[in-house]
Amino acid sequence: MKDFFDRVEVLKILQGYNPWWTNKPFDAPPFKRVAYGFCHKLLLDKKLKRAILLCGPRRVGKTTILTQVAKQLIETEDPKGVFYLSLDHPLLKLLTLEEILSVYHENVHAENKEATLLLDEIHYSKQWELYVKQLVDHRPQFRILATGSATVSHLRKTAESGAGRWIKVGIPTLSFFEFVHLTEPNNTERIQCEPIKQLFKNKKGALSLIAEQFNSLMPLFKRYLLVGGFPETAKIPDIGLCQRLLREDVVERVLKRDMTALYGVRNINDLEKLFIYLCLHTGHILSVRGCAHALESTTTTISNHLDLLEDAYLIYRLPPTETTGKKVLKMRHKVFLVDAALRNAVLLRGEEILNNPQEMGSIVETTVLRHLYTFFYQQTPTLSYWRDSATDKEVDIVVSSPKMTLPVEVKYRNDVSLKKDEGLIIFCESEKIARAYLVTQRPQDFEAMEIGRNKTSLLMIPAHIFTYLIGRGEHQQWDA
Repeated sequence: MKDFFDRVEVLKILQGYNPWWTNKPFDAPPFKRVAYGFCHKLLLDKKLKRAILLCGPRRVGKTTILTQVAKQLIETEDPKGVFYLSLDHPLLKLLTLEEILSVYHENVHAENKEATLLLDEIHYSKQWELYVKQLVDHRPQFRILATGSATVSHLRKTAESGAGRWIKVGIPTLSFFEFVHLTEPNNTERIQCEPIKQLFKNKKGALSLIAEQFNSLMPLFKRYLLVGGFPETAKIPDIGLCQRLLREDVVERVLKRDMTALYGVRNINDLEKLFIYLCLHTGHILSVRGCAHALESTTTTISNHLDLLEDAYLIYRLPPTETTGKKVLKMRHKVFLVDAALRNAVLLRGEEILNNPQEMGSIVETTVLRHLYTFFYQQTPTLSYWRDSATDKEVDIVVSSPKMTLPVEVKYRNDVSLKKDEGLIIFCESEKIARAYLVTQRPQDFEAMEIGRNKTSLLMIPAHIFTYLIGRGEHQQWDA
């Protein structure tokens, strides 16, 4: 324990974070993210001898999940055995977890009793990896649920020592289904529609009737594309205020604070320039050399900074697909922001973009990728894109697993006709694809058909319906 403050000061902070220890009023937000139930179920599973780590961008509700879990536990268990801790606190960052827990055990809850540790922003604690490993290995009376906002590669450093001690749960931004449930819950109760996989068999007339149910969601979908999937800003009517909060809380805090504190980045200006460049080119195939030239940087710096932005959950990177009998000779990733609203916030794009087909194409493709990534999350798929270098034909997104290959093309425009030399048809023919999606703009473009020589089943589906049903399917999977 550091000499310049005593245990009394630390205890006051801990009591402030855990008002239920002294029977003070405590409440948690009622809206629960999709992952809440799954996390609570894992935490109560006594056969699971692992800590649970919630990973995802800032401001997506990870802390809220911890407080909701705390509220649930204190209603059925000893409140003093529920210990919430924000390790982002300036004083607590100076201490180790071991030192903090010693204060807890001396003053609140005996060391030999069962307890639940809810550790928020755990990456700010010194040597947390080693101490949590020790807790998992030697102190089974603890259940541990932690959050981190910059963890994927950061955790690679601990992969060897922590193997078998962690289960990682990704917390993305809100799906469109969650966004509707949060902002206008009556809509989710009104819409009746079968799972998206079953729509391939429906005729156009039946699909038209289904589409009518979703007409009321079109204004919400446009707003979702503008303000994104961040719970705190979802219900704020002022788009300008939403964007300012996203810039301050998500982008600037990560770039200017986390990158320095967690990764030791010194030249923040170069990192910011790269992020703005990616905002302008989200959904594009990125040439690291071309990007370095445009930003007057080096390829090494750009590559390193791309790794950091991905670790901090600000971007996704899609590699090119390796198709049957062919190897990718030159690896160029497509780069997407983790949520299109971050792009709008940084570039100060408002409702005017809704009438810009080029910008909307990038925004909707980014949104579709987010939904596919989380819908298939538990299957640990590979997400990629396909491009034929000889003809420049492409497929926007390809989801692959040992059981299937699913291409998804996004055409968010009025003309969605498919020609015989379209990349989607070429890919489906060459890879003998069973099913594919074509995500469209207009409600009337909702149709199941067969394409190509192999008669691939294609579902042409409007983006607002596709993202809603994929988001609902994600919710059902987590609840299963």
